[in-house]
Amino acid sequence: MKDRPAWLSCPSVVRGFLLILILRDFILSEEYDKLGFLLNLDSKLPPELASKYANFSEGVCKPGYASALMTVIFPKFSKPAPMFLDDSFRRWARIRDFVPPFGIKGQDNLIKAILSATKDYRLTPALDSLSCRRCIIVGNGGVLANKSLGLKIDDYDVVVRLNSAPVKGFEKDVGGKTTLRITYPEGAIQKMEQYEKDSLFVLAGFKWQDFKWLKYIVYKEKVSASDGFWKSVATRVPREPHEIRILNPYFIQEAAFSFIGLPFNNGLMGRGNIPTLGSVAITMALHNCDEVAVAGFGYDMSSPNAPLHYYENIKMSAIKESWTHNIQREKEFLRKLVKARVITDLTSGI
Repeated sequence: MKDRPAWLSCPSVVRGFLLILILRDFILSEEYDKLGFLLNLDSKLPPELASKYANFSEGVCKPGYASALMTVIFPKFSKPAPMFLDDSFRRWARIRDFVPPFGIKGQDNLIKAILSATKDYRLTPALDSLSCRRCIIVGNGGVLANKSLGLKIDDYDVVVRLNSAPVKGFEKDVGGKTTLRITYPEGAIQKMEQYEKDSLFVLAGFKWQDFKWLKYIVYKEKVSASDGFWKSVATRVPREPHEIRILNPYFIQEAAFSFIGLPFNNGLMGRGNIPTLGSVAITMALHNCDEVAVAGFGYDMSSPNAPLHYYENIKMSAIKESWTHNIQREKEFLRKLVKARVITDLTSGI
């Protein structure tokens, strides 16, 4: 006769409690993946949410919609997370103990100096006063070309663009409106005439040199090319200090470890544990927008001759395995959001 499991020899009350725990863990393992996302993403909205949003006409902004659905498929999601760093940045525990890119440890003096010059830490008064905010993250993918989505993109309250992706000459497909341009030094536009008007310049700090660079930019000091950058960087940005922001690095941390499941590596930058700026921007929007859409996302590796970006002739075949990113893991994360209707993919590239 085989030995009985040890827990079966416990008193009946204890056995009952242990059985409940075992069943709970089994049920949870069946309903959620290892990151905590709901496995059945095709399931209908919970009745309370279905009722709440049932009477909204198409195109009318639905308050709290993205975060509500995100919480359904990822119960650990907690909405409060400010878009940009402000004077209270040192009190924010979730980033205090991590060095860049996942936090601000060791950057206190640089950030304090930047914020003392910029003074503004939010969007614009008009956008902050909206009772419901629709946001779109415009990626740089070739899937955007010839879709004529410009007017639809410009209809969103907040239009987020990434790195140096151009607008001029591509308005029919990508729109002409930019609310935020999120970048890091090596990704920033270097030709002054290519900057669009009336947009906020937002730094995503991936290394300590990035914060030092932004301080030079804000104070209009000379940028040194020998400050540890991996390629040439912009030496000036045509923005006044009050038009410059620092993206909350919590979004890099959350996208990497909570949403995508990249290697933690003791909280340090390492091989394959840096999320792309697109996933970081979407993470930011889930916390700060009522509805979230994307366009220009997704690489189709089965079409090597397709354009990689909407603004140049480089082909999809040019993509090589990245040391920093895990494109496949990111694709899995983004597909969860699209499938569960947390975000809307205008170009159907994800």
